[in-house]
Amino acid sequence: MTTRGWSRYVWWIGGAGLVVLLLVMALQPTVRDIDTGIVDRGPMTVTIDEEGETRIRRRFVVSAPVTGRIERIDLEPGDTVVGGQTVVARLRAEAPALLDARSRAEAVAARASAASARGQAQAEQQRAATALDLARRELARERELDRSGLTSRQAVEVREATVRTAEEAVRAAEFAVAAATSELERIDARLQPDRLDAGGRLLTVTSPVSGVVLRRLRESASVVPAGEPLVEVGDPRDLEIVADLLSTDAVQVRTGAAVRLEQWGGQTELRARVRRVEPSGFRKISALGVEEQRVNVVMDFDDPALASSHLGDGYRTEVRIVTWDAPDVLQVPTSALFRDGSDWAVYLVSGDVVRRTRITIDHRTSQTAEVTGGVAPGAVVVIHPPDTLADGARVRVRQP
Repeated sequence: MTTRGWSRYVWWIGGAGLVVLLLVMALQPTVRDIDTGIVDRGPMTVTIDEEGETRIRRRFVVSAPVTGRIERIDLEPGDTVVGGQTVVARLRAEAPALLDARSRAEAVAARASAASARGQAQAEQQRAATALDLARRELARERELDRSGLTSRQAVEVREATVRTAEEAVRAAEFAVAAATSELERIDARLQPDRLDAGGRLLTVTSPVSGVVLRRLRESASVVPAGEPLVEVGDPRDLEIVADLLSTDAVQVRTGAAVRLEQWGGQTELRARVRRVEPSGFRKISALGVEEQRVNVVMDFDDPALASSHLGDGYRTEVRIVTWDAPDVLQVPTSALFRDGSDWAVYLVSGDVVRRTRITIDHRTSQTAEVTGGVAPGAVVVIHPPDTLADGARVRVRQP
């Protein structure tokens, strides 16, 4: 064979070998790198997590008792007040407003009408009293005849009923006279001549409870109407927490459930208990613009003194309300779960291959799920399995 022929023969052999090598490489299964987790036993706690806010349970708004000019309020939020002693505001009462001619004429006419109504009520009272006196005398005569056997027991009972009816009529007439008299006095008060010394009285308004000033609703001196809010006070030790939950979550919460408070600004974890799930919900627009049905859940601190030493009114905290817990359950990482039809499944690692296995789960958290069947403790599962992973695929555990 010539040199040229031999070279061509070598090229053909080399090409065929390369094709065979490529076919072998193409047909050889691909090894996938995976991350794994362990199916293990341990304690498990299911919680509902939501943002909460502290608030003072009993807060009091101190208002102006009368219309007048209030002096400047010097108390600052956080200042201590003593119930019944600390003066929170000073108010100089104003004189009553003068009646114009029309209002006075209307009041005079109203007084005449009220006086007539009282006279009518008094006449009705006198008539009812006379009827009662007559009914009592007739009852006495009927009872005398009954003792002599000259009348029936039924006739006596009829007279007794008549007396009771007359007594009720007298009481009704007395109430009518009292109401008419009160109305007449009210109109007389409007018609009293205006007194120049009616104004100028300095009134002091004291705090109704001991605690601190929460908010100062009025600061500068000004004229305020009766009932105008001035300051808000409360006891900072009387703290509670309120969180608005989705109504679908609130139905899982029970009174007395344990609560853990996190991310409130301190290093320790505070504890609380659910005191009340409010019976009425309300609508709230979420940050994403979705309308949600919410329910307020109110909680009490286990250690109010510790809580009040760190937190105040309107402070934010993260609450974790326990809805279920168990000391020892079989758990699988939730990141290993995927849907297989209507069932849950995981990929079990067996040597260097994976096997798709259906399992049953019950309670779930953001990290783990309770396993009630399908795998045994100690099983190794693939976490975050890709969609391209198939049953029987060769895998290699990714090194950390």
